[in-house]
Amino acid sequence: MQLLNYIHRTLDYALALVKLVQNREVGWQTLNRKTGKYEQEQQPILKKLKLLLLFNPLTEWIDQTYLLRLWIHKKTVIAGQKEATTLSSNQIQAFIDFYHIDMEEFEPPDPSAYATFEDFFVRHHAPQSRPIYKKDNMAKAVVVADSRVVVYPSVSQTKALWIKGKNFTIENLILDLKRASVWTDGAIASFRLSPQDYHRYHSPVAGKVSWFQQVSGDYYPVDPICLSSQVDILTRNARCCMGIETREFGIVLFVAIGATNVGTVEIHAPFRKAGTEVNKGDEIGIFQFGGSSIIVAFEKDRIKFDEDLLSVSQRRVMIAVEVGISLGTALPS
Repeated sequence: MQLLNYIHRTLDYALALVKLVQNREVGWQTLNRKTGKYEQEQQPILKKLKLLLLFNPLTEWIDQTYLLRLWIHKKTVIAGQKEATTLSSNQIQAFIDFYHIDMEEFEPPDPSAYATFEDFFVRHHAPQSRPIYKKDNMAKAVVVADSRVVVYPSVSQTKALWIKGKNFTIENLILDLKRASVWTDGAIASFRLSPQDYHRYHSPVAGKVSWFQQVSGDYYPVDPICLSSQVDILTRNARCCMGIETREFGIVLFVAIGATNVGTVEIHAPFRKAGTEVNKGDEIGIFQFGGSSIIVAFEKDRIKFDEDLLSVSQRRVMIAVEVGISLGTALPS
Protein backbone atom coordinates (compact mmCIF):
# COMPACT_ATOMS: atom_id res chain seq x y z
CA MET A 1 0.00 0.00 0.00
CA GLN A 2 2.81 2.42 0.88
CA LEU A 3 4.54 1.59 -2.40
CA LEU A 4 1.35 2.32 -4.37
CA ASN A 5 0.91 5.64 -2.57
CA TYR A 6 4.52 6.56 -3.34
CA ILE A 7 4.07 5.70 -7.03
CA HIS A 8 0.83 7.70 -7.12
CA ARG A 9 2.46 10.80 -5.60
CA THR A 10 5.44 10.49 -7.96
CA LEU A 11 3.19 10.31 -11.01
CA ASP A 12 1.12 13.27 -9.80
CA TYR A 13 4.30 15.30 -9.36
CA ALA A 14 5.63 14.28 -12.79
CA LEU A 15 2.37 15.16 -14.55
CA ALA A 16 2.19 18.51 -12.78
CA LEU A 17 5.78 19.24 -13.80
CA VAL A 18 5.05 18.36 -17.44
CA LYS A 19 2.06 20.73 -17.40
CA LEU A 20 4.19 23.56 -15.99
CA VAL A 21 6.83 23.02 -18.69
CA GLN A 22 4.20 22.91 -21.45
CA ASN A 23 2.81 26.24 -20.23
CA ARG A 24 6.35 27.68 -19.80
CA GLU A 25 5.53 28.19 -16.09
CA VAL A 26 9.13 27.65 -15.03
CA GLY A 27 9.85 31.04 -13.44
CA TRP A 28 9.91 32.02 -9.79
CA GLN A 29 6.86 31.20 -7.66
CA THR A 30 4.70 34.24 -6.92
CA LEU A 31 1.53 34.99 -5.02
CA ASN A 32 -0.98 36.94 -7.07
CA ARG A 33 -2.21 39.61 -4.64
CA LYS A 34 -5.42 40.20 -6.59
CA THR A 35 -6.54 36.55 -6.77
CA GLY A 36 -4.77 35.16 -3.68
CA LYS A 37 -3.45 32.24 -5.76
CA TYR A 38 0.13 31.00 -6.11
CA GLU A 39 1.50 30.99 -9.65
CA GLN A 40 4.67 30.03 -11.47
CA GLU A 41 5.85 32.92 -13.58
CA GLN A 42 5.88 32.24 -17.32
CA GLN A 43 9.37 32.25 -18.78
CA PRO A 44 11.01 30.79 -21.91
CA ILE A 45 12.65 27.50 -20.90
CA LEU A 46 15.92 28.33 -22.67
CA LYS A 47 16.18 31.56 -20.67
CA LYS A 48 15.66 29.64 -17.44
CA LEU A 49 18.43 27.19 -18.32
CA LYS A 50 20.81 30.04 -19.22
CA LEU A 51 20.23 31.73 -15.87
CA LEU A 52 20.89 28.49 -13.99
CA LEU A 53 24.09 28.01 -15.98
CA LEU A 54 25.39 31.57 -15.68
CA PHE A 55 24.52 32.34 -12.06
CA ASN A 56 25.83 29.54 -9.88
CA PRO A 57 28.88 29.35 -7.58
CA LEU A 58 31.05 27.51 -10.13
CA THR A 59 30.44 30.02 -12.93
CA GLU A 60 30.92 32.94 -10.54
CA TRP A 61 34.27 31.48 -9.48
CA ILE A 62 35.41 30.83 -13.07
CA ASP A 63 34.35 34.24 -14.40
CA GLN A 64 36.81 36.31 -12.38
CA THR A 65 37.58 38.47 -15.43
CA TYR A 66 33.90 39.39 -15.92
CA LEU A 67 33.79 38.29 -19.57
CA LEU A 68 30.21 37.31 -18.83
CA ARG A 69 29.42 40.95 -18.02
CA LEU A 70 30.84 42.12 -21.34
CA TRP A 71 28.87 39.48 -23.27
CA ILE A 72 25.58 40.45 -21.60
CA HIS A 73 26.20 44.15 -22.24
CA LYS A 74 26.84 43.56 -25.96
CA LYS A 75 23.75 41.37 -26.15
CA THR A 76 21.69 44.16 -24.58
CA VAL A 77 22.86 46.78 -27.08
CA ILE A 78 22.09 44.52 -30.07
CA ALA A 79 18.65 43.56 -28.72
CA GLY A 80 17.73 47.20 -28.13
CA GLN A 81 18.66 48.11 -31.70
CA LYS A 82 16.51 45.29 -33.12
CA GLU A 83 13.42 46.20 -31.11
CA ALA A 84 13.45 49.75 -32.53
CA THR A 85 13.05 48.57 -36.15
CA THR A 86 9.71 48.29 -37.96
CA LEU A 87 10.37 44.60 -38.61
CA SER A 88 10.21 44.00 -34.86
CA SER A 89 6.46 44.71 -34.92
CA ASN A 90 6.00 41.17 -36.26
CA GLN A 91 6.86 39.86 -32.77
CA ILE A 92 4.08 41.72 -30.97
CA GLN A 93 1.12 39.37 -31.42
CA ALA A 94 3.16 36.25 -30.58
CA PHE A 95 4.46 38.00 -27.45
CA ILE A 96 0.90 38.91 -26.39
CA ASP A 97 -0.27 35.32 -26.94
CA PHE A 98 2.65 33.76 -25.06
CA TYR A 99 2.20 35.92 -21.97
CA HIS A 100 -1.62 36.19 -22.16
CA ILE A 101 -1.54 39.99 -22.06
CA ASP A 102 -4.98 41.61 -21.80
CA MET A 103 -4.68 44.47 -24.27
CA GLU A 104 -7.95 46.04 -23.07
CA GLU A 105 -5.91 47.32 -20.13
CA PHE A 106 -3.72 49.38 -22.50
CA GLU A 107 -4.01 52.33 -24.83
CA PRO A 108 -4.18 51.73 -27.75
CA PRO A 109 -5.55 48.17 -27.36
CA ASP A 110 -4.94 47.21 -31.00
CA PRO A 111 -1.51 45.51 -31.42
CA SER A 112 -1.28 46.72 -35.03
CA ALA A 113 -1.25 50.33 -33.80
CA TYR A 114 2.36 49.94 -32.58
CA ALA A 115 4.96 50.64 -35.28
CA THR A 116 7.77 48.78 -33.48
CA PHE A 117 8.15 46.33 -30.62
CA GLU A 118 9.81 49.13 -28.65
CA ASP A 119 6.65 51.25 -29.00
CA PHE A 120 4.58 48.33 -27.75
CA PHE A 121 6.93 47.70 -24.86
CA VAL A 122 6.45 51.19 -23.42
CA ARG A 123 2.67 51.15 -24.01
CA HIS A 124 0.42 53.23 -21.76
CA HIS A 125 -2.27 51.95 -19.44
CA ALA A 126 -5.84 52.70 -20.46
CA PRO A 127 -7.46 55.49 -18.40
CA GLN A 128 -8.76 54.25 -15.03
CA SER A 129 -7.22 50.78 -15.45
CA ARG A 130 -4.89 51.43 -12.49
CA PRO A 131 -6.57 53.70 -9.90
CA ILE A 132 -4.30 55.12 -7.17
CA TYR A 133 -5.09 53.83 -3.68
CA LYS A 134 -6.38 56.63 -1.41
CA LYS A 135 -4.89 59.24 -3.69
CA ASP A 136 -5.66 62.12 -1.32
CA ASN A 137 -4.21 60.39 1.76
CA MET A 138 -0.50 61.22 1.69
CA ALA A 139 0.24 58.81 4.57
CA LYS A 140 -0.46 55.85 2.28
CA ALA A 141 2.34 54.74 -0.04
CA VAL A 142 1.51 52.84 -3.23
CA VAL A 143 3.08 50.23 -5.49
CA VAL A 144 5.26 51.83 -8.19
CA ALA A 145 4.88 49.36 -11.07
CA ASP A 146 3.10 46.31 -12.41
CA SER A 147 5.63 43.86 -11.03
CA ARG A 148 6.54 41.28 -8.43
CA VAL A 149 7.59 42.71 -5.06
CA VAL A 150 9.20 41.72 -1.77
CA VAL A 151 9.33 44.09 1.21
CA TYR A 152 11.56 44.05 4.28
CA PRO A 153 11.65 46.38 7.30
CA SER A 154 15.46 46.72 7.16
CA VAL A 155 18.41 46.56 4.77
CA SER A 156 19.92 43.76 6.90
CA GLN A 157 16.82 41.57 6.42
CA THR A 158 16.80 42.36 2.71
CA LYS A 159 20.38 41.09 2.41
CA ALA A 160 19.76 38.03 4.56
CA LEU A 161 16.65 36.89 2.69
CA TRP A 162 16.68 38.32 -0.83
CA ILE A 163 19.59 40.32 -2.28
CA LYS A 164 22.71 38.18 -1.82
CA GLY A 165 25.23 40.29 -3.71
CA LYS A 166 28.43 40.63 -1.66
CA ASN A 167 28.51 44.42 -1.75
CA PHE A 168 24.85 45.44 -1.69
CA THR A 169 24.44 48.58 0.39
CA ILE A 170 22.51 51.81 -0.15
CA GLU A 171 25.87 53.59 -0.41
CA ASN A 172 26.98 51.34 -3.27
CA LEU A 173 23.56 51.61 -4.88
CA ILE A 174 23.64 55.42 -5.15
CA LEU A 175 27.42 55.94 -4.89
CA ASP A 176 27.05 58.66 -2.28
CA LEU A 177 28.08 57.99 1.32
CA LYS A 178 26.60 61.18 2.78
CA ARG A 179 23.18 60.78 1.19
CA ALA A 180 23.08 57.04 1.89
CA SER A 181 23.31 57.59 5.65
CA VAL A 182 19.64 58.71 5.61
CA TRP A 183 18.57 55.13 4.87
CA THR A 184 20.93 53.28 7.22
CA ASP A 185 19.10 50.00 7.82
CA GLY A 186 15.90 51.55 6.50
CA ALA A 187 12.97 49.64 4.97
CA ILE A 188 13.26 48.26 1.44
CA ALA A 189 10.69 47.45 -1.24
CA SER A 190 12.24 45.55 -4.15
CA PHE A 191 10.18 45.45 -7.36
CA ARG A 192 11.04 43.20 -10.31
CA LEU A 193 9.54 43.78 -13.74
CA SER A 194 9.46 41.01 -16.33
CA PRO A 195 9.50 41.65 -20.11
CA GLN A 196 5.70 41.21 -20.39
CA ASP A 197 4.95 43.89 -17.79
CA TYR A 198 3.96 47.53 -18.29
CA HIS A 199 7.34 49.28 -18.16
CA ARG A 200 6.45 52.75 -16.98
CA TYR A 201 6.92 53.46 -13.30
CA HIS A 202 5.23 55.79 -10.85
CA SER A 203 5.93 57.63 -7.61
CA PRO A 204 4.98 55.76 -4.41
CA VAL A 205 4.51 59.02 -2.46
CA ALA A 206 3.83 62.75 -2.78
CA GLY A 207 6.59 65.27 -2.17
CA LYS A 208 9.41 67.21 -3.86
CA VAL A 209 12.46 65.97 -5.74
CA SER A 210 15.49 66.68 -3.54
CA TRP A 211 18.18 65.32 -5.89
CA PHE A 212 18.74 63.16 -8.99
CA GLN A 213 21.70 61.11 -10.15
CA GLN A 214 22.31 58.84 -13.15
CA VAL A 215 24.78 55.96 -12.77
CA SER A 216 26.21 54.11 -15.78
CA GLY A 217 26.76 50.38 -15.53
CA ASP A 218 26.01 46.90 -16.80
CA TYR A 219 22.81 45.06 -17.69
CA TYR A 220 22.73 41.82 -15.72
CA PRO A 221 19.38 39.98 -15.47
CA VAL A 222 17.36 40.66 -12.29
CA ASP A 223 15.69 37.26 -12.01
CA PRO A 224 15.63 35.93 -8.40
CA ILE A 225 18.22 33.32 -9.44
CA CYS A 226 20.61 36.18 -10.21
CA LEU A 227 19.77 38.27 -7.14
CA SER A 228 20.41 35.21 -4.96
CA SER A 229 23.90 34.81 -6.42
CA GLN A 230 27.06 36.49 -5.12
CA VAL A 231 27.20 38.77 -8.16
CA ASP A 232 26.41 42.38 -7.20
CA ILE A 233 23.59 42.76 -9.70
CA LEU A 234 21.85 45.87 -8.42
CA THR A 235 24.98 47.87 -7.64
CA ARG A 236 26.60 47.10 -11.02
CA ASN A 237 23.66 47.68 -13.36
CA ALA A 238 22.88 51.04 -14.99
CA ARG A 239 20.41 53.03 -12.88
CA CYS A 240 18.73 56.33 -12.15
CA CYS A 241 18.44 57.48 -8.52
CA MET A 242 16.34 60.20 -6.97
CA GLY A 243 15.35 61.39 -3.52
CA ILE A 244 11.77 62.48 -2.80
CA GLU A 245 11.32 64.69 0.25
CA THR A 246 7.98 64.10 1.97
CA ARG A 247 6.22 65.22 5.15
CA GLU A 248 4.88 61.77 5.98
CA PHE A 249 7.81 59.43 5.20
CA GLY A 250 10.89 61.65 5.43
CA ILE A 251 13.15 61.28 2.37
CA VAL A 252 12.21 58.38 0.12
CA LEU A 253 14.84 56.87 -2.20
CA PHE A 254 13.70 55.72 -5.65
CA VAL A 255 16.18 53.78 -7.81
CA ALA A 256 15.23 52.49 -11.29
CA ILE A 257 17.66 49.77 -12.36
CA GLY A 258 18.18 48.43 -15.87
CA ALA A 259 18.65 44.75 -16.70
CA THR A 260 19.22 42.44 -19.67
CA ASN A 261 17.88 43.96 -22.92
CA VAL A 262 16.89 47.25 -21.30
CA GLY A 263 18.02 49.90 -23.77
CA THR A 264 17.16 52.89 -21.58
CA VAL A 265 16.60 53.63 -17.91
CA GLU A 266 15.01 57.05 -17.91
CA ILE A 267 13.56 59.43 -15.34
CA HIS A 268 11.41 62.01 -17.14
CA ALA A 269 13.14 65.39 -17.45
CA PRO A 270 10.97 67.39 -14.98
CA PHE A 271 11.74 64.93 -12.19
CA ARG A 272 15.50 65.30 -12.64
CA LYS A 273 15.31 68.81 -11.19
CA ALA A 274 15.45 69.48 -7.46
CA GLY A 275 12.30 71.18 -6.20
CA THR A 276 9.92 69.57 -8.71
CA GLU A 277 6.58 68.62 -7.13
CA VAL A 278 5.70 64.93 -7.30
CA ASN A 279 2.16 63.63 -6.82
CA LYS A 280 1.49 60.13 -5.55
CA GLY A 281 1.03 57.94 -8.61
CA ASP A 282 2.72 60.32 -11.07
CA GLU A 283 4.50 58.55 -13.93
CA ILE A 284 8.15 59.45 -13.36
CA GLY A 285 10.02 57.31 -15.91
CA ILE A 286 10.27 54.35 -18.30
CA PHE A 287 12.36 51.28 -19.07
CA GLN A 288 12.84 50.17 -22.65
CA PHE A 289 12.83 46.54 -23.72
CA GLY A 290 13.76 43.87 -21.17
CA GLY A 291 13.39 42.94 -17.53
CA SER A 292 14.21 45.54 -14.92
CA SER A 293 14.07 46.36 -11.23
CA ILE A 294 13.18 49.17 -8.83
CA ILE A 295 14.37 49.70 -5.27
CA VAL A 296 12.39 52.03 -3.01
CA ALA A 297 14.00 52.74 0.38
CA PHE A 298 12.37 54.45 3.36
CA GLU A 299 14.04 55.92 6.41
CA LYS A 300 14.19 53.58 9.39
CA ASP A 301 10.86 53.29 11.26
CA ARG A 302 9.03 55.61 8.83
CA ILE A 303 6.80 53.03 7.09
CA LYS A 304 4.79 49.99 8.05
CA PHE A 305 4.45 47.80 4.98
CA ASP A 306 1.09 46.06 4.49
CA GLU A 307 0.99 42.88 6.55
CA ASP A 308 0.22 40.55 3.65
CA LEU A 309 3.29 41.81 1.77
CA LEU A 310 5.52 41.42 4.83
CA SER A 311 4.40 37.91 5.73
CA VAL A 312 4.78 36.49 2.22
CA SER A 313 8.16 38.21 1.71
CA GLN A 314 9.50 36.53 4.86
CA ARG A 315 9.05 33.20 3.02
CA ARG A 316 11.10 34.51 0.05
CA VAL A 317 8.02 34.49 -2.18
CA MET A 318 7.37 37.44 -4.48
CA ILE A 319 3.91 39.01 -4.68
CA ALA A 320 2.45 39.94 -8.08
CA VAL A 321 1.10 43.49 -7.76
CA GLU A 322 -0.27 46.30 -9.91
CA VAL A 323 0.80 49.92 -9.92
CA GLY A 324 -1.22 52.17 -7.62
CA ILE A 325 -2.35 49.60 -5.05
CA SER A 326 -1.46 49.88 -1.37
CA LEU A 327 2.15 49.39 -0.25
CA GLY A 328 2.20 50.66 3.33
CA THR A 329 1.41 53.39 5.85
CA ALA A 330 3.57 56.18 7.26
CA LEU A 331 4.71 55.93 10.86
CA PRO A 332 5.13 59.01 13.09
CA SER A 333 8.66 60.46 12.99
